[in-house]
Amino acid sequence: MSIFKDTYSDSSGNNHGQSSLSLRPVTQRTSWFTMVGQKKAIAECISDDALQHFKTYKYSSVDKSPVSYYILRHYWNACVEFLPIWLAPNMVTLLGFFFVLGNVFLLSVMDADLQGPKQAWVCYSYAFGVWAYSTMDNIDGKQARRTGTSSGLGELFDHGIDSLNCTLASLLETSAMGLGATRLGALTALIPTLPMFFSTWETYHTHTLYLGYFNGPTEGLLIASTIMILSGMYGPQIWHQPIAGFLGFENVLGSLSTKDVWAPLLLTSFFVAHLPDCVNNVWKARKAKGLPLAPLVLEWTPMVIFVASLMAWLGSPYSHILSDNHITLLCLTLSFVFGRMTTKTILAHLTQQPYPYWTALLVPLISGAVLINGPYFGLPTISATTEYLYLWAYFALALVVYFRWATLVISAICDYLDIPCLTIPPEKVKALQEQRKRSKNA
Repeated sequence: MSIFKDTYSDSSGNNHGQSSLSLRPVTQRTSWFTMVGQKKAIAECISDDALQHFKTYKYSSVDKSPVSYYILRHYWNACVEFLPIWLAPNMVTLLGFFFVLGNVFLLSVMDADLQGPKQAWVCYSYAFGVWAYSTMDNIDGKQARRTGTSSGLGELFDHGIDSLNCTLASLLETSAMGLGATRLGALTALIPTLPMFFSTWETYHTHTLYLGYFNGPTEGLLIASTIMILSGMYGPQIWHQPIAGFLGFENVLGSLSTKDVWAPLLLTSFFVAHLPDCVNNVWKARKAKGLPLAPLVLEWTPMVIFVASLMAWLGSPYSHILSDNHITLLCLTLSFVFGRMTTKTILAHLTQQPYPYWTALLVPLISGAVLINGPYFGLPTISATTEYLYLWAYFALALVVYFRWATLVISAICDYLDIPCLTIPPEKVKALQEQRKRSKNA
Protein backbone atom coordinates (compact mmCIF):
# COMPACT_ATOMS: atom_id res chain seq x y z
CA MET A 1 0.00 0.00 0.00
CA SER A 2 2.15 2.80 -1.21
CA ILE A 3 0.53 5.77 0.45
CA PHE A 4 1.87 8.61 -1.69
CA LYS A 5 2.63 9.28 -5.31
CA ASP A 6 4.32 12.67 -5.66
CA THR A 7 7.81 13.33 -6.96
CA TYR A 8 10.43 11.30 -5.13
CA SER A 9 12.72 8.33 -5.38
CA ASP A 10 12.60 5.92 -2.50
CA SER A 11 15.46 3.87 -1.18
CA SER A 12 14.45 0.90 -3.32
CA GLY A 13 15.23 2.94 -6.40
CA ASN A 14 11.62 3.29 -7.49
CA ASN A 15 10.64 6.49 -9.21
CA HIS A 16 7.24 7.36 -7.82
CA GLY A 17 7.54 10.85 -9.12
CA GLN A 18 5.31 12.97 -11.25
CA SER A 19 6.16 16.04 -13.24
CA SER A 20 5.33 19.52 -12.04
CA LEU A 21 2.18 21.41 -12.96
CA SER A 22 1.74 24.87 -14.35
CA LEU A 23 -0.54 26.88 -12.11
CA ARG A 24 -3.18 29.35 -13.14
CA PRO A 25 -3.08 32.73 -11.35
CA VAL A 26 -5.06 32.68 -8.13
CA THR A 27 -7.21 35.57 -9.27
CA GLN A 28 -8.66 33.44 -12.08
CA ARG A 29 -10.02 30.67 -9.88
CA THR A 30 -13.74 30.23 -10.44
CA SER A 31 -15.25 27.35 -8.46
CA TRP A 32 -17.89 27.30 -5.79
CA PHE A 33 -15.08 27.09 -3.25
CA THR A 34 -14.45 30.80 -3.70
CA MET A 35 -17.87 31.45 -2.22
CA VAL A 36 -17.48 29.47 1.01
CA GLY A 37 -16.71 31.35 4.18
CA GLN A 38 -13.09 32.16 4.89
CA LYS A 39 -13.40 30.81 8.43
CA LYS A 40 -14.53 27.44 7.09
CA ALA A 41 -11.67 27.38 4.61
CA ILE A 42 -9.12 28.07 7.33
CA ALA A 43 -10.65 25.42 9.58
CA GLU A 44 -10.29 22.82 6.83
CA CYS A 45 -6.70 23.83 5.95
CA ILE A 46 -7.76 25.08 2.53
CA SER A 47 -7.36 28.82 2.84
CA ASP A 48 -5.14 30.51 0.26
CA ASP A 49 -2.34 30.68 2.83
CA ALA A 50 -2.60 26.94 3.31
CA LEU A 51 -3.00 26.00 -0.35
CA GLN A 52 0.12 27.89 -1.41
CA HIS A 53 2.25 25.09 0.06
CA PHE A 54 1.09 22.79 -2.73
CA LYS A 55 3.39 24.76 -5.02
CA THR A 56 6.55 24.00 -3.07
CA TYR A 57 5.79 20.62 -1.52
CA LYS A 58 8.57 18.02 -1.76
CA TYR A 59 8.04 14.40 -0.91
CA SER A 60 10.44 12.08 0.89
CA SER A 61 10.25 8.33 1.41
CA VAL A 62 12.37 5.52 2.81
CA ASP A 63 11.41 1.97 1.84
CA LYS A 64 13.69 -0.73 3.24
CA SER A 65 11.62 -3.73 2.18
CA PRO A 66 13.73 -6.33 0.32
CA VAL A 67 10.53 -7.74 -1.18
CA SER A 68 9.75 -4.37 -2.75
CA TYR A 69 13.27 -3.83 -4.01
CA TYR A 70 14.15 -7.26 -5.36
CA ILE A 71 10.77 -8.52 -6.52
CA LEU A 72 7.74 -6.25 -6.53
CA ARG A 73 9.25 -3.15 -8.09
CA HIS A 74 9.88 -5.14 -11.29
CA TYR A 75 6.30 -6.40 -11.20
CA TRP A 76 4.95 -2.87 -10.67
CA ASN A 77 7.07 -1.45 -13.49
CA ALA A 78 5.66 -4.09 -15.82
CA CYS A 79 2.05 -3.58 -14.71
CA VAL A 80 2.00 0.17 -15.28
CA GLU A 81 2.79 -0.34 -18.96
CA PHE A 82 -0.60 -1.97 -19.41
CA LEU A 83 -2.44 1.17 -18.31
CA PRO A 84 -3.77 3.44 -21.10
CA ILE A 85 -2.12 6.82 -21.25
CA TRP A 86 -5.48 8.59 -20.80
CA LEU A 87 -6.14 6.97 -17.39
CA ALA A 88 -5.64 9.48 -14.58
CA PRO A 89 -3.50 8.40 -11.59
CA ASN A 90 -6.23 9.16 -9.06
CA MET A 91 -8.61 7.00 -11.08
CA VAL A 92 -6.08 4.17 -10.88
CA THR A 93 -6.14 4.56 -7.08
CA LEU A 94 -9.93 4.60 -7.03
CA LEU A 95 -10.26 1.55 -9.27
CA GLY A 96 -8.02 -0.37 -6.89
CA PHE A 97 -10.30 0.56 -4.01
CA PHE A 98 -13.32 -0.65 -5.98
CA PHE A 99 -11.81 -4.14 -6.01
CA VAL A 100 -11.99 -4.15 -2.21
CA LEU A 101 -15.47 -2.60 -2.08
CA GLY A 102 -16.76 -5.20 -4.54
CA ASN A 103 -15.47 -7.99 -2.33
CA VAL A 104 -17.03 -6.43 0.77
CA PHE A 105 -20.36 -6.62 -1.06
CA LEU A 106 -19.55 -10.24 -2.00
CA LEU A 107 -18.81 -10.95 1.66
CA SER A 108 -22.19 -9.54 2.74
CA VAL A 109 -23.91 -11.95 0.32
CA MET A 110 -21.78 -15.09 0.55
CA ASP A 111 -20.46 -14.98 4.13
CA ALA A 112 -22.62 -12.59 6.12
CA ASP A 113 -21.93 -14.45 9.38
CA LEU A 114 -18.13 -14.24 8.81
CA GLN A 115 -17.79 -17.95 9.59
CA GLY A 116 -15.83 -18.52 6.40
CA PRO A 117 -17.04 -18.77 2.79
CA LYS A 118 -18.47 -22.13 1.82
CA GLN A 119 -17.21 -21.74 -1.77
CA ALA A 120 -13.47 -21.61 -2.40
CA TRP A 121 -13.83 -19.10 -5.22
CA VAL A 122 -15.02 -16.46 -2.75
CA CYS A 123 -11.69 -16.65 -0.90
CA TYR A 124 -9.85 -16.45 -4.21
CA SER A 125 -11.89 -13.37 -5.06
CA TYR A 126 -10.87 -11.79 -1.75
CA ALA A 127 -7.21 -12.50 -2.51
CA PHE A 128 -7.47 -11.09 -6.02
CA GLY A 129 -9.26 -7.98 -4.75
CA VAL A 130 -6.68 -7.23 -2.06
CA TRP A 131 -3.78 -7.87 -4.42
CA ALA A 132 -5.37 -5.78 -7.16
CA TYR A 133 -5.80 -2.95 -4.67
CA SER A 134 -2.16 -3.24 -3.61
CA THR A 135 -0.98 -3.30 -7.21
CA MET A 136 -3.04 -0.30 -8.30
CA ASP A 137 -1.95 1.58 -5.19
CA ASN A 138 1.68 1.04 -6.10
CA ILE A 139 1.47 1.88 -9.80
CA ASP A 140 -0.70 5.00 -9.59
CA GLY A 141 2.38 7.12 -8.94
CA LYS A 142 4.18 5.51 -11.84
CA GLN A 143 1.19 6.28 -14.04
CA ALA A 144 1.34 9.87 -12.88
CA ARG A 145 4.96 10.06 -13.94
CA ARG A 146 4.12 8.62 -17.35
CA THR A 147 1.38 11.20 -17.85
CA GLY A 148 3.08 14.19 -16.23
CA THR A 149 0.14 14.87 -13.92
CA SER A 150 1.75 15.53 -10.56
CA SER A 151 0.20 17.46 -7.69
CA GLY A 152 -0.06 17.39 -3.93
CA LEU A 153 -3.63 16.23 -4.50
CA GLY A 154 -2.20 12.85 -5.49
CA GLU A 155 -0.77 12.29 -2.05
CA LEU A 156 -3.94 13.38 -0.32
CA PHE A 157 -6.20 11.29 -2.54
CA ASP A 158 -4.03 8.20 -2.26
CA HIS A 159 -3.70 8.51 1.50
CA GLY A 160 -7.44 9.09 1.83
CA ILE A 161 -8.23 5.89 -0.06
CA ASP A 162 -5.72 3.97 2.06
CA SER A 163 -7.42 5.26 5.20
CA LEU A 164 -10.87 4.24 3.97
CA ASN A 165 -9.53 0.79 3.16
CA CYS A 166 -8.11 0.15 6.63
CA THR A 167 -11.27 -1.42 8.06
CA LEU A 168 -12.42 -3.09 4.84
CA ALA A 169 -9.59 -5.20 3.39
CA SER A 170 -9.00 -6.63 6.87
CA LEU A 171 -12.72 -7.43 7.14
CA LEU A 172 -12.18 -9.76 4.18
CA GLU A 173 -9.41 -11.41 6.19
CA THR A 174 -11.81 -11.93 9.10
CA SER A 175 -14.15 -13.73 6.73
CA ALA A 176 -11.42 -15.77 5.04
CA MET A 177 -10.17 -17.03 8.41
CA GLY A 178 -13.70 -17.78 9.62
CA LEU A 179 -13.27 -15.73 12.79
CA GLY A 180 -16.95 -14.82 12.98
CA ALA A 181 -18.64 -11.92 14.70
CA THR A 182 -16.34 -12.20 17.71
CA ARG A 183 -13.93 -9.92 19.52
CA LEU A 184 -11.10 -11.61 17.63
CA GLY A 185 -12.91 -11.01 14.36
CA ALA A 186 -13.42 -7.35 15.26
CA LEU A 187 -9.77 -7.00 16.30
CA THR A 188 -8.61 -8.46 12.99
CA ALA A 189 -10.84 -6.09 11.03
CA LEU A 190 -9.99 -2.93 12.96
CA ILE A 191 -6.35 -3.23 14.03
CA PRO A 192 -4.91 -1.84 10.75
CA THR A 193 -6.15 1.57 11.89
CA LEU A 194 -3.42 1.65 14.54
CA PRO A 195 -0.33 1.46 12.30
CA MET A 196 -2.02 3.70 9.76
CA PHE A 197 -2.69 6.42 12.33
CA PHE A 198 0.85 6.39 13.71
CA SER A 199 2.46 6.29 10.27
CA THR A 200 0.43 9.38 9.40
CA TRP A 201 1.45 11.05 12.67
CA GLU A 202 5.07 10.15 11.93
CA THR A 203 4.85 11.60 8.43
CA TYR A 204 3.36 14.83 9.74
CA HIS A 205 6.41 15.44 11.94
CA THR A 206 9.22 13.93 9.87
CA HIS A 207 7.90 14.83 6.41
CA THR A 208 9.05 11.37 5.36
CA LEU A 209 7.18 8.11 4.90
CA TYR A 210 9.16 5.31 6.52
CA LEU A 211 8.55 1.72 5.44
CA GLY A 212 10.62 -0.82 7.32
CA TYR A 213 12.17 -4.11 6.28
CA PHE A 214 8.83 -5.74 7.04
CA ASN A 215 5.86 -3.43 6.66
CA GLY A 216 2.09 -3.55 6.28
CA PRO A 217 1.74 -1.97 2.86
CA THR A 218 4.02 -4.57 1.28
CA GLU A 219 4.44 -7.72 3.36
CA GLY A 220 1.19 -7.18 5.28
CA LEU A 221 -1.00 -7.21 2.17
CA LEU A 222 1.07 -10.03 0.70
CA ILE A 223 0.42 -12.14 3.82
CA ALA A 224 -3.29 -11.24 3.80
CA SER A 225 -3.62 -12.35 0.17
CA THR A 226 -1.75 -15.57 0.95
CA ILE A 227 -4.06 -16.31 3.89
CA MET A 228 -7.07 -15.88 1.60
CA ILE A 229 -5.58 -18.19 -1.04
CA LEU A 230 -4.82 -20.87 1.58
CA SER A 231 -8.37 -20.56 2.90
CA GLY A 232 -9.63 -21.20 -0.62
CA MET A 233 -7.37 -24.23 -1.02
CA TYR A 234 -7.84 -25.88 2.36
CA GLY A 235 -10.89 -24.15 3.80
CA PRO A 236 -11.16 -21.48 6.53
CA GLN A 237 -11.02 -24.20 9.18
CA ILE A 238 -7.29 -24.53 8.57
CA TRP A 239 -6.74 -21.60 10.93
CA HIS A 240 -8.71 -23.34 13.68
CA GLN A 241 -6.87 -26.65 13.52
CA PRO A 242 -3.82 -27.54 15.67
CA ILE A 243 -0.60 -26.15 14.25
CA ALA A 244 1.12 -29.39 15.30
CA GLY A 245 -0.87 -31.16 12.59
CA PHE A 246 1.18 -29.28 9.99
CA LEU A 247 4.47 -28.64 11.78
CA GLY A 248 4.72 -31.52 14.22
CA PHE A 249 6.11 -30.89 17.73
CA GLU A 250 2.88 -32.05 19.34
CA ASN A 251 4.57 -32.25 22.74
CA VAL A 252 5.35 -28.54 22.55
CA LEU A 253 2.45 -27.09 20.57
CA GLY A 254 -0.29 -29.38 21.81
CA SER A 255 -3.68 -28.26 20.43
CA LEU A 256 -2.54 -24.68 19.79
CA SER A 257 -4.05 -23.26 16.59
CA THR A 258 -3.31 -20.19 14.48
CA LYS A 259 -6.51 -18.70 15.84
CA ASP A 260 -5.18 -19.04 19.38
CA VAL A 261 -2.03 -17.03 18.67
CA TRP A 262 -3.57 -14.61 16.18
CA ALA A 263 -4.42 -11.78 18.58
CA PRO A 264 -0.99 -11.79 20.32
CA LEU A 265 0.67 -11.89 16.91
CA LEU A 266 -1.28 -8.87 15.64
CA LEU A 267 -0.74 -6.82 18.79
CA THR A 268 2.96 -7.71 19.03
CA SER A 269 3.48 -6.75 15.40
CA PHE A 270 2.14 -3.29 16.12
CA PHE A 271 3.54 -2.58 19.58
CA VAL A 272 6.96 -4.11 18.95
CA ALA A 273 7.62 -3.81 15.22
CA HIS A 274 5.76 -0.62 14.26
CA LEU A 275 5.03 1.85 17.04
CA PRO A 276 8.60 2.10 18.46
CA ASP A 277 9.99 2.96 15.02
CA CYS A 278 7.37 5.66 14.53
CA VAL A 279 8.15 7.24 17.90
CA ASN A 280 11.91 6.94 17.34
CA ASN A 281 11.76 8.65 13.94
CA VAL A 282 9.63 11.49 15.32
CA TRP A 283 12.00 11.83 18.29
CA LYS A 284 14.98 12.17 15.93
CA ALA A 285 13.19 14.82 13.90
CA ARG A 286 12.25 16.76 17.02
CA LYS A 287 15.73 16.42 18.50
CA ALA A 288 17.27 17.84 15.33
CA LYS A 289 15.12 20.94 15.83
CA GLY A 290 15.84 21.15 19.55
CA LEU A 291 12.21 20.37 20.41
CA PRO A 292 10.82 17.96 23.04
CA LEU A 293 8.90 14.82 22.17
CA ALA A 294 6.62 14.57 25.23
CA PRO A 295 4.07 17.27 24.24
CA LEU A 296 3.31 15.34 21.04
CA VAL A 297 1.72 12.52 23.01
CA LEU A 298 -1.38 14.73 23.21
CA GLU A 299 -1.68 14.32 19.45
CA TRP A 300 -2.56 10.69 20.05
CA THR A 301 -5.81 11.85 21.66
CA PRO A 302 -8.13 11.12 18.71
CA MET A 303 -6.78 7.58 18.34
CA VAL A 304 -6.97 6.93 22.08
CA ILE A 305 -10.60 8.06 22.03
CA PHE A 306 -11.27 5.96 18.92
CA VAL A 307 -9.83 2.79 20.45
CA ALA A 308 -11.20 3.33 23.97
CA SER A 309 -14.72 4.02 22.68
CA LEU A 310 -14.67 0.90 20.52
CA MET A 311 -13.42 -1.25 23.39
CA ALA A 312 -16.08 0.15 25.71
CA TRP A 313 -18.82 -0.35 23.13
CA LEU A 314 -17.94 -3.78 21.75
CA GLY A 315 -16.73 -5.08 25.10
CA SER A 316 -19.92 -4.15 26.93
CA PRO A 317 -22.23 -7.00 27.94
CA TYR A 318 -25.10 -4.71 26.91
CA SER A 319 -23.91 -4.39 23.29
CA HIS A 320 -25.44 -6.48 20.50
CA ILE A 321 -23.11 -5.53 17.65
CA LEU A 322 -21.14 -8.76 17.92
CA SER A 323 -23.91 -11.07 19.07
CA ASP A 324 -26.23 -9.83 16.29
CA ASN A 325 -23.38 -9.71 13.77
CA HIS A 326 -23.24 -6.06 12.71
CA ILE A 327 -19.45 -6.00 12.21
CA THR A 328 -19.71 -5.27 8.49
CA LEU A 329 -21.88 -2.20 9.09
CA LEU A 330 -19.54 -1.11 11.88
CA CYS A 331 -16.47 -1.43 9.62
CA LEU A 332 -18.16 0.56 6.85
CA THR A 333 -19.06 3.29 9.34
CA LEU A 334 -15.60 3.43 10.88
CA SER A 335 -14.07 3.53 7.41
CA PHE A 336 -15.39 7.09 7.04
CA VAL A 337 -14.71 8.08 10.65
CA PHE A 338 -11.10 6.93 10.56
CA GLY A 339 -10.67 8.14 7.00
CA ARG A 340 -11.59 11.68 7.97
CA MET A 341 -9.37 11.57 11.05
CA THR A 342 -6.17 10.54 9.27
CA THR A 343 -6.77 12.42 6.03
CA LYS A 344 -7.13 15.64 8.02
CA THR A 345 -3.68 14.95 9.40
CA ILE A 346 -2.10 14.46 5.99
CA LEU A 347 -3.86 17.58 4.71
CA ALA A 348 -2.37 19.53 7.62
CA HIS A 349 1.01 18.04 6.73
CA LEU A 350 0.69 19.07 3.09
CA THR A 351 -0.42 22.59 3.94
CA GLN A 352 1.90 23.02 6.94
CA GLN A 353 -1.00 23.72 9.29
CA PRO A 354 -1.36 22.87 13.01
CA TYR A 355 -1.96 19.25 13.91
CA PRO A 356 -5.69 18.36 13.94
CA TYR A 357 -6.51 17.03 17.39
CA TRP A 358 -10.16 16.30 16.75
CA THR A 359 -12.89 15.32 14.32
CA ALA A 360 -16.56 15.71 15.17
CA LEU A 361 -17.29 12.23 13.82
CA LEU A 362 -15.85 10.83 17.04
CA VAL A 363 -18.77 12.27 19.02
CA PRO A 364 -21.30 9.57 17.95
CA LEU A 365 -18.71 6.91 18.72
CA ILE A 366 -18.23 8.25 22.23
CA SER A 367 -21.99 8.67 22.67
CA GLY A 368 -22.63 5.11 21.50
CA ALA A 369 -20.14 3.73 24.02
CA VAL A 370 -21.71 5.77 26.83
CA LEU A 371 -25.31 4.89 25.93
CA ILE A 372 -24.59 1.18 25.64
CA ASN A 373 -22.96 1.18 29.07
CA GLY A 374 -25.75 3.31 30.50
CA PRO A 375 -26.91 0.68 33.01
CA TYR A 376 -23.62 1.14 34.88
CA PHE A 377 -24.66 4.75 35.45
CA GLY A 378 -28.29 4.12 36.26
CA LEU A 379 -29.51 4.74 32.71
CA PRO A 380 -31.98 2.45 30.89
CA THR A 381 -30.68 -0.44 28.80
CA ILE A 382 -30.52 0.21 25.07
CA SER A 383 -32.36 -2.45 23.07
CA ALA A 384 -30.73 -4.36 20.24
CA THR A 385 -33.03 -2.67 17.73
CA THR A 386 -32.21 0.80 19.01
CA GLU A 387 -28.49 0.06 18.89
CA TYR A 388 -28.82 -1.22 15.34
CA LEU A 389 -30.73 1.87 14.22
CA TYR A 390 -28.19 4.09 15.98
CA LEU A 391 -25.38 2.38 14.08
CA TRP A 392 -27.21 2.92 10.79
CA ALA A 393 -27.72 6.59 11.64
CA TYR A 394 -24.02 6.88 12.49
CA PHE A 395 -23.14 5.33 9.15
CA ALA A 396 -25.37 7.78 7.27
CA LEU A 397 -23.94 10.74 9.18
CA ALA A 398 -20.34 9.64 8.63
CA LEU A 399 -20.99 9.08 4.93
CA VAL A 400 -22.51 12.53 4.41
CA VAL A 401 -19.96 14.39 6.53
CA TYR A 402 -17.00 12.64 4.93
CA PHE A 403 -18.06 13.19 1.33
CA ARG A 404 -19.07 16.78 1.97
CA TRP A 405 -15.64 17.44 3.47
CA ALA A 406 -13.84 15.51 0.73
CA THR A 407 -15.72 17.44 -1.96
CA LEU A 408 -14.88 20.76 -0.31
CA VAL A 409 -11.18 19.96 -0.03
CA ILE A 410 -10.72 18.31 -3.43
CA SER A 411 -12.62 21.10 -5.20
CA ALA A 412 -10.47 23.71 -3.50
CA ILE A 413 -7.21 22.00 -4.43
CA CYS A 414 -8.27 21.25 -8.00
CA ASP A 415 -9.39 24.85 -8.40
CA TYR A 416 -6.15 26.20 -6.98
CA LEU A 417 -3.94 23.98 -9.14
CA ASP A 418 -6.25 24.23 -12.16
CA ILE A 419 -6.41 20.45 -12.59
CA PRO A 420 -9.19 17.82 -12.71
CA CYS A 421 -9.17 15.12 -10.04
CA LEU A 422 -10.10 11.95 -11.91
CA THR A 423 -9.37 12.73 -15.55
CA ILE A 424 -6.58 13.96 -17.77
CA PRO A 425 -7.50 16.85 -20.11
CA PRO A 426 -8.00 15.65 -23.74
CA GLU A 427 -5.41 18.08 -25.08
CA LYS A 428 -2.82 16.70 -22.67
CA VAL A 429 -3.67 13.13 -23.63
CA LYS A 430 -3.27 14.01 -27.29
CA ALA A 431 0.10 15.62 -26.61
CA LEU A 432 1.24 12.54 -24.67
CA GLN A 433 0.16 10.21 -27.47
CA GLU A 434 2.06 12.25 -30.04
CA GLN A 435 5.11 12.29 -27.81
CA ARG A 436 5.00 8.50 -27.47
CA LYS A 437 4.71 8.13 -31.25
CA ARG A 438 7.76 10.31 -31.77
CA SER A 439 9.68 8.28 -29.20
CA LYS A 440 8.84 5.02 -30.98
CA ASN A 441 9.85 6.41 -34.35
CA ALA A 442 13.12 7.85 -33.03
